[in-house]
Amino acid sequence: MAEMQIGMVGLGKMGGNMAERLRRAGHDVVGYDRDPKTSDVASLHELAERLEAPRVVWVMVPSGDPTRATIEELGKVLSPGDILVDGGNSHYLDDQKHAERLAEQGIGFVDVGVSGGVWGLENGYALMVGGDPENVRKLMPIFEALKPEGEDGFVHAGKVGAGHFAKMVHNGIEYGIMQSLAEGWELLDATDIVDDVPGTFKSWRTGTVIRSWLLDLAVRALEEDSDLSDLKGYAQDSGEGRWTIQAAIEHAVPLPAITAALYARFASRQDDSPAMKMIAALRNQFGGHAVSSAEGQHAKGADSPGADVIPPVEAER
Repeated sequence: MAEMQIGMVGLGKMGGNMAERLRRAGHDVVGYDRDPKTSDVASLHELAERLEAPRVVWVMVPSGDPTRATIEELGKVLSPGDILVDGGNSHYLDDQKHAERLAEQGIGFVDVGVSGGVWGLENGYALMVGGDPENVRKLMPIFEALKPEGEDGFVHAGKVGAGHFAKMVHNGIEYGIMQSLAEGWELLDATDIVDDVPGTFKSWRTGTVIRSWLLDLAVRALEEDSDLSDLKGYAQDSGEGRWTIQAAIEHAVPLPAITAALYARFASRQDDSPAMKMIAALRNQFGGHAVSSAEGQHAKGADSPGADVIPPVEAER
């Protein structure tokens, strides 16, 4: 595998570990980060000066405005024949805009969806790549160093935007799997029949159809905190789940599991659900069902003394 020189912009948890994995493979990495303690150069301009033409610069910063601003600034210091790689979690439509603008200057653009998290340094990173075949070919020594050993873990998914589109769908699937594991754990924990919930999860790691790395991580979490009492049930979303559902709507593809998983995360952030307040109010109105006040006291319901007489109903409708 030929050694290459590459600039890495963004040396956080992912970018820093990726730079280290590339160095271990013999590549020359010049890193830039806003934190001077981790940066090899003081600016993107100095980064470009340190790299030999034709340059390869990999951007690994938060998606959205930070990535857009970084790519715009790099466009001012790179030259025709250079290649810019966006390895963050950018939206695939942004990739197409960046590629078009950079192409006007003769600069190539490749988008890479990266999966592997903090474990990627040792295990390798799964790479989903979008871009011109010739640009991808030039970058193969870098991709080979970053990916896991073996034939899997890398795909040239298609044209510009395909890498991030594939990663977007990957993360949407991840939402659904995580939600299923979480619901299964909650049901096991709620029953008085199953005594060993962590052991049950652990038993599934071998020989079952749901064995997976996410299951392994669930087991690890339960080994550290058997009832997860140290955590608050609040789950953020980084955007890819929303984008996946938006793309599904545009293409008229039903995604009930992924959509429900995203909505479950929204629900996790509500200490007191406004929608559930309305449901409680409606149940009280049509059926006289008891409700709880904001202070935790039961309000008047069908069985409460002095409650308004409400015609009986057979069931909620």
